[in-house]
Amino acid sequence: MGFNIIQAWLDMKAQLPELPIERIGLIYVYPVFLVLIILEYLKAKDLFDLKESFSGFVIGMGATVIRVITNVFEITLYMWLFWKFAGLREQYLGYTTLGFAWYVWVACIVLDDHNFYWHHRLAHNVRLLWAAHLPHHSGRKYNLTISIRNGWFITLVKPIYWLWMPILGFEPIMIATCLIANAFYQFTLHSQLLPSFGWIERIFNTSYVHVVHHSCNTEYLDRNHGGIFTFWDRIYGTWQEPIPGVVPKFGISHDPDTNNPITHNIFEFQEIWKDVKKAPGLRNKLMYIFGPPGWSHDGSSMTSKQLQAELAEARAKGVPVPEHQFVRSN
Repeated sequence: MGFNIIQAWLDMKAQLPELPIERIGLIYVYPVFLVLIILEYLKAKDLFDLKESFSGFVIGMGATVIRVITNVFEITLYMWLFWKFAGLREQYLGYTTLGFAWYVWVACIVLDDHNFYWHHRLAHNVRLLWAAHLPHHSGRKYNLTISIRNGWFITLVKPIYWLWMPILGFEPIMIATCLIANAFYQFTLHSQLLPSFGWIERIFNTSYVHVVHHSCNTEYLDRNHGGIFTFWDRIYGTWQEPIPGVVPKFGISHDPDTNNPITHNIFEFQEIWKDVKKAPGLRNKLMYIFGPPGWSHDGSSMTSKQLQAELAEARAKGVPVPEHQFVRSN
């Protein structure tokens, strides 16, 4: 009898430990999120385009279904790595597990967000990953529905950044819980109605500073990648305060001009394929796949770093900045 992936999924799911945070989310958190979206709409209807919001819900539902399916494989992999390396930890580090002490939870939350920072940053700097992440940024209106507008394919690569944690001895159930808690926190980041929280934003991410991340203004490209914490961006040089007088522009610069959820999930992959076909030489073809968004072999489009360098030079000289067509947004 051949391999049955559905039965394999069911068998793995049956062996997974219960995640209490999933039950809490289903009963309490998700209903609150829905109420907050409705309240935001009633408070500021101008921040919504109902067709786009409906498309965002469809994108979010698709992402949720895929996440439910892949989570089983992901947590099973964490568990396999955890037990596979248990003997080596015992031999060389003197422990089998880091356990569930409060300080281990704190460490797991902080390290989980560090993983998220690099996952998120690379999703903006490797075009193939950007293609998977793009639906989260393609909404032209910035409101709480953006928080659920996640790409369908990004979950296929995201777990890679977390694989070292079960190897080191973090319990898989703890890793999965921190991942979900991080996602819950990030829901709050996608609104324009909340003010700055001042010094708190030197530590914690808020919607006031996350607006920068979602803006396609040249000044704001590839900034503020943190999930819960802002100090990663400060440490790694990607922090940007909101700039007085720079009004955020949302959406992506190379827009598919449709609300079709499928288009938003495959659009950039199609653009990559077009560029690969026309590119001369293997190196250029690979750069269109793995190079930064906006890279071009002939200068017909520009990366965020090139655009920002051009903007800085133009301002230093007091001359207008040229308009560009470029395959990139945030």
